[in-house]
Amino acid sequence: YDFNYLDYPITIDFKVKSIMNDITNKFVGILGDNLIGVYMHGSVAFGCYNMQNSDIDFIAVTKDPPTFAQKKEIIEYILYINDSAPPKGLEMSFVLEKDCTNFVYPTPYQLHFSNYHRPFYIKDIDGHINKLQGTDKDLAAHFTVINNVGITWYGKDKELVFSPVPKEYYLDSIRFDIESSKEDIFDNPVYIILNLCRVYAYMQNNLIISKKDGGLWGMENISDYTLTIEKAYNKYVYNIEAVFSDSELADFASYMISKIFI
Repeated sequence: YDFNYLDYPITIDFKVKSIMNDITNKFVGILGDNLIGVYMHGSVAFGCYNMQNSDIDFIAVTKDPPTFAQKKEIIEYILYINDSAPPKGLEMSFVLEKDCTNFVYPTPYQLHFSNYHRPFYIKDIDGHINKLQGTDKDLAAHFTVINNVGITWYGKDKELVFSPVPKEYYLDSIRFDIESSKEDIFDNPVYIILNLCRVYAYMQNNLIISKKDGGLWGMENISDYTLTIEKAYNKYVYNIEAVFSDSELADFASYMISKIFI
């Protein structure tokens, strides 16, 4: 399988295209007709992918749950190809078609991978596959992005798979994602600053935007913290070194959380 993006409205990085085509071919080989489709969200779909600062986000949809043996083969392959991916790696979830077409919140998932989970899979792949089962509030946000700007990389067109996500679930999902921002901002300031901006942009203007555009919106609309946001934006987009003081980060996070959780 080779995704043809010549007429697609955004430029897709060649490395991303190569990795996604390899993954898709592997999934087709493992799952056959049970694979409904593969759908991209995140920075690639928004057209602002940055190899140094972005991960490759996608959702795989199946008709029936994959078997344990299939899940293990998928994770083994993802571990292998993730090593040749850009630094932030891959973020992947498997979901059932019925939970996309008749949206459920929080959304059940069948399998999940991100760089965070990589060491746990390496240590005990069987145990971690069994452990990672349940629901994920983040999927409401991912589905919303797919509905708005997502890429049907393989299979059934996204409009035939994903029903609209009610606004209250999308809002709950993005709020859930930033609940621990006051603690997390010290370890990952650029991501948290831009993420808080885009959540607030949705609350103020119903905008579903990338972290990059969240930074642009924040610089224009959060005047007390323009310089903080600008530093995060320049680091994220241009890889310009950014230095933040602890008090600067704490003040920004407290201010944004007070505005978002009103």
